[in-house]
Amino acid sequence: MSKPTRETPSATVKNATETATKQAPDEISPSQRIDARIQELNDWRGETLTRIRQLIRQADPDIIEEWKWRGVPVWSRAGIICTGETYKNLVKMTFAKGASLEDPSRLFNASLDGGTRRAIDFHASDKIDEAALRALIRAAVALNMSPRTPAGRASSREHQRGG
Repeated sequence: MSKPTRETPSATVKNATETATKQAPDEISPSQRIDARIQELNDWRGETLTRIRQLIRQADPDIIEEWKWRGVPVWSRAGIICTGETYKNLVKMTFAKGASLEDPSRLFNASLDGGTRRAIDFHASDKIDEAALRALIRAAVALNMSPRTPAGRASSREHQRGG
């Protein structure tokens, strides 16, 4: 009888990546794709993306993980909440409706001139303000879940003026 072998953590990571990449593209879930991306990075960017993902799940366990635009992790609930893009020197967390969110902790540090999005660029030595980030994620979910004014509908003031 052969003795069971114990897999090392690096072997587990390698096997998970191989499994995710060997499956047919339609069979790989967005979560598996994000797992594989994190494992591919194998540096501070993977660690940062992992922590961001954990904080998103803590902020709202009902957020859905998606994989869009040929390789971008996306988290959604009633619309896109944020993305987690990785670059050579940073991990960028872009909030789809960030310009509409209050940011009392001043986490947003990128894409500040845009009319809709806002982003947080994380660099290797950055420390994440976890409580503030969870609060920002919850605010983004609340914004997505709030009732919306139907597009193209005139405001009551315009309607009263006949406009």
